[in-house]
Amino acid sequence: HLPQSPRMASPWLYVGPEALYWSVRAVNDLWKPKALYISENGCSADDPVAADGKVYDGDRIMYLRNYLTHLQRAAREGYPIKGYFLWSLMDNFEWEDGYTKLFGIHHVDFKTGKRTPKLSADWYRELVRTNRLV
Repeated sequence: HLPQSPRMASPWLYVGPEALYWSVRAVNDLWKPKALYISENGCSADDPVAADGKVYDGDRIMYLRNYLTHLQRAAREGYPIKGYFLWSLMDNFEWEDGYTKLFGIHHVDFKTGKRTPKLSADWYRELVRTNRLV
């Protein structure tokens, strides 16, 4: 019996960052694609707006850092990773959770439509700008 993986805010979302490395390897070994694109990777988290108006979503940053570390390992080993697309840019309606779980790196006030970059948006912007996972 394997221990249960930690979960994020959505009960169906399990955390297992090493799966990103092993899935890239498996797909490559089975089908030998010329290019691999990760089309959706991210998580839900409890992202309240703090009293200062900011959203401190450290859980999401740790999630992304852990998964991208494994993707970076696959890239270093020569697997043909050509793109990565974060899930999701903004909080939105999710078919399983409605508006109750927040997935984006930008908070959306669903009543007013106001969008506020979360701490993860700043972190991800710097990652893309420098191409360095710190």
